[in-house]
Amino acid sequence: MIVCSCNVLSDKAVRSACASSAPRTTGQVYGCLGCSAQCGRCARTIRKIMNEALGAAGACPSGCACAAHAPQRD
Repeated sequence: MIVCSCNVLSDKAVRSACASSAPRTTGQVYGCLGCSAQCGRCARTIRKIMNEALGAAGACPSGCACAAHAPQRD
């Protein structure tokens, strides 16, 4: 699904950027994808996708180092 019509970014591209470089801001996501924010209407959706992707990876979406959000190790 296209989440940014200005830059024609898909949710898949955003998830891929989150998986490969773990950006902490929407601006960093744009940078990873070689573009920049235009109108900004997609920022909230991109943030939601980032939080989902980082949460699924076991990382804290806010970037903290708290034990509750640390990946589990055996």
